[in-house]
Amino acid sequence: MNLAQLIDTLKADPQFMQCVTHWQVEEPRPAQYAEYPASVDSRIREVLRKRGVESLYTHQAESVQMAEDGRDFVVVTPTASGKTMCYNIPVLSAILKNPDSRALYLFPTKALSADQVAELYELVTLLDVDIKTYTYDGDTPASARRAIRQAGHVVVTNPDMLHSNILPHHTKWVKLFENLKYIVIDEIHAYRGVFGSNLANVLRRLLRLCDFYGSNPQFILCSATIANPGELAGILTGRDIAVIDKSGAPTGTKHVVFYNPPVVNKQLGIRKSGLTETRALAARLLKNGIQSIIFARSRVQVEVLTKALKEMVADPIGASGRVRGYRGGYLPSERRGIEQALRKGQVDAVISTNALELGIDIGALDACIMCGYPGTIASTWQQSGRAGRRHGVSLTILVASSAAIDQYIISQPEYFFRQTPEHALLNPDNLYVLLSHIKCSAYELPFKDGEPFGNALGVDSMLQYLEEATILRHVGDVWHWSAEDFPASEISLRTAMTENFLIMDITDPARVRMVGEMDRFAVPMLLHENAIYLHEGAQFQVEKLDFDACKAFIRRVNVDYYTDADLNVSLSLLDIDEEAMHAARGEVKVTALVKIFKKMKFDTGESLGYGPVRLPETDMHTTAMWMTLPPEESARYGKDDLQGGMLGISNLMRIVAPLYLMCSPRDLAVSYQVKCPFTDLPTLILYDNCPGGVGLSEKAYLMRDTLLLHAAQVVNQCTCESGCPSCVGPYGEVGPTGKQMAKELLTTLMKLNDAQP
Repeated sequence: MNLAQLIDTLKADPQFMQCVTHWQVEEPRPAQYAEYPASVDSRIREVLRKRGVESLYTHQAESVQMAEDGRDFVVVTPTASGKTMCYNIPVLSAILKNPDSRALYLFPTKALSADQVAELYELVTLLDVDIKTYTYDGDTPASARRAIRQAGHVVVTNPDMLHSNILPHHTKWVKLFENLKYIVIDEIHAYRGVFGSNLANVLRRLLRLCDFYGSNPQFILCSATIANPGELAGILTGRDIAVIDKSGAPTGTKHVVFYNPPVVNKQLGIRKSGLTETRALAARLLKNGIQSIIFARSRVQVEVLTKALKEMVADPIGASGRVRGYRGGYLPSERRGIEQALRKGQVDAVISTNALELGIDIGALDACIMCGYPGTIASTWQQSGRAGRRHGVSLTILVASSAAIDQYIISQPEYFFRQTPEHALLNPDNLYVLLSHIKCSAYELPFKDGEPFGNALGVDSMLQYLEEATILRHVGDVWHWSAEDFPASEISLRTAMTENFLIMDITDPARVRMVGEMDRFAVPMLLHENAIYLHEGAQFQVEKLDFDACKAFIRRVNVDYYTDADLNVSLSLLDIDEEAMHAARGEVKVTALVKIFKKMKFDTGESLGYGPVRLPETDMHTTAMWMTLPPEESARYGKDDLQGGMLGISNLMRIVAPLYLMCSPRDLAVSYQVKCPFTDLPTLILYDNCPGGVGLSEKAYLMRDTLLLHAAQVVNQCTCESGCPSCVGPYGEVGPTGKQMAKELLTTLMKLNDAQP
């Protein structure tokens, strides 16, 4: 059965259709073409014509012309619209005109770097000219690195490698820095929050070195659809960026289906597990031979789905390579192998975290299933775009989980389809981030008095602080590096945690091998002793976790359960930055501790028991805002009623805050306390879920009246009797009075914060 036939079958299936809250059909759009701009070298035109490219899409032609005019610009068009040509053509044209010209390509992941360099290499081979294109990342052999530094016309790398290997050793890269003509940054929508704030500072360091070596490179940036591409590109680069956002590429017919699992308990508002429904729908696609990608929200979900689907297609000897899992933590060679198998059509289903959301070429997939709302409208469209990349009919099914934001999106489809994608937020002047990169920049090149660092403020005072800490030395009007350590090695661009834990398989003591890695933050949840670690559907038990050596030792087992840990979080106040009558914002310390883990049965998801976790707690300093109920108001209610009402409001804030702050729900944490240790009152707290904060809680503080109004609107419009996942949370969580109490407490908070309905 082909995809068009399956779509007709689904439409005729009453059991499937009763769960569908919306079925959107995006009509196909023809291509819009433009002639090659005159600046394109005739050899490039000839090669492209041999590949069947007689003319360019309109956005490609506009990009080439803008590059020729010397403008910095960002291209914002959908997945598979040919964005690669928007920078490859100008770069190759420039090198053909002047062989000394150099270009630096930045991609957020090594996988994307490898994928894009293959396409560029193919073009260069067809041109039959001496343009050297190299990938420079952690996998590049030491013997090749010297050749790349001396002769690489196009150096393809990632921000981490630029930060820790290229900029600190810039004296070895003189040829690149002196002749740098273009800096190409792809997938810029990935640079949000901490990662984006770090990259903006890495680019400040890069431009400072370019200025020292006498070059002034142009920026060419590319992004998936977000609300503020020009603003994001401008903050990242510190320049005015032109925006090209009208795509000339053709699109195929796209079916987007919103699917809410059936209700199994109407009174309590409990629905069937989204994971179970995803598994059933994926199995249906698999049985019909439809190539598909299934996105899950967590590593555990990816592995549970991979195991179930592998068992379904396994042959008599147990081989099940037609189904593959894909996530962070797999070794690079394993991930490359999976990507290659996808491109060759050797895989029928791949189950992935958002690791495959970015534009890695994984061939022509027909269908996409999302197990839970990805968290942002931009990510949803990006994941959906992984199917139907070659302009045929494609199918996307969004399967809602019981999470409040999922239920809001699935029950308000008009909101999703009318709303513009989110703003990508970052804060390069976050003190925590900025100070780290000023240290790195001072190590790379001494600062002079009054010298700017991009458009950052307070640079001189930071240099003085670093002198007091004996890291810099001020001689005359120059700040010299005087510490012994290497600052870039201490900073991870993506997280606050620098170390990764290695996962060692000791099933065969004679052949101990490394099978994966995991970031430090996730280790207490997933690699504690007695945890079941899942890898491509295979089960391992954690025998020992060596926290000091950053290693976990695992042994192959065959059990019918997996484990999931509970994280306990506590907050303490560090400083108050701004205060109103019943609200404030400031700095807090978030302490996280994993105490217990539970065992969950694979096929039913039921709990089989608990076990203790004995690991140290972790601390994070971040920014927060909070709103309090005054004593005279809270005294009117009993403790249980307050508990249910505050929980209800925090669930509502988890729905509305990401919509207004235009962030992913995981970027912002919402907490409540009936008696908060730093206010002694019932308090609702929103904090940035990353070290130092990226400005989300500050924005929430300034628009708290809007957030309260929308929260009241959501709870008043919901038709449930006593609470459900679409508003205050399920009845079983908030209690019999939870919904009514949330309404009353919201009314009180709106009066206290002058929010006018």
